[in-house]
Amino acid sequence: MATTTTKPKKLSDQEIQQNYVRMQNEMQALAGKIGELEQEADEHSLVLSTLNDVLAQEPDRKCFRLIGGVLVERTVKDVAPALQTNRDGIYKVIGNLTEQYKTKDQELDSFKRQYNIRPV
Repeated sequence: MATTTTKPKKLSDQEIQQNYVRMQNEMQALAGKIGELEQEADEHSLVLSTLNDVLAQEPDRKCFRLIGGVLVERTVKDVAPALQTNRDGIYKVIGNLTEQYKTKDQELDSFKRQYNIRPV
């Protein structure tokens, strides 16, 4: 039977460069997605702050919400909790992506140390 060793296989210079670029691209994609979701969460917060003011005064006031490309009419008391739930979900996803980013950053750092990579 073949035994597995913990010694990493020797990579060629081209493979090292490809892995390095791939890791950088993955981190860049994660950072872009995190930024996009943070912007969306900020938009949700802005709308929620406006709706909460209206909710205190006129909970049955009608408002419009875009769901799957369809504009639907609802009341403020129906929309505000759903929007709050969406924003909380976005924050959870941002947290998960941030953890993934940190992990990828650590992997990239260890890869750079392992192969003595110094960007020029």
